[in-house]
Amino acid sequence: MCPDHMTTPAIGALLRDIRRDQLGEFRGVCSGRWFLRPVRGGREWDVDPGDVQPAEPAERLRAENARANARSRGEVL
Repeated sequence: MCPDHMTTPAIGALLRDIRRDQLGEFRGVCSGRWFLRPVRGGREWDVDPGDVQPAEPAERLRAENARANARSRGEVL
């Protein structure tokens, strides 16, 4: 179940999956599960909404830099 302080995030919001200790972009909801995608691209995974927390400001900055660098190298995201 979704914690009281968390509402369904906007598509693209950065979240930390605390079980996997991995940052991911929110991609959507299906059957009560949230789907996250690795910031630098890759396969989505599903997570229980109670197992995520918002990304810290430093994590967001690192993720945005990694994404920008990947785009500048022509990598597909």
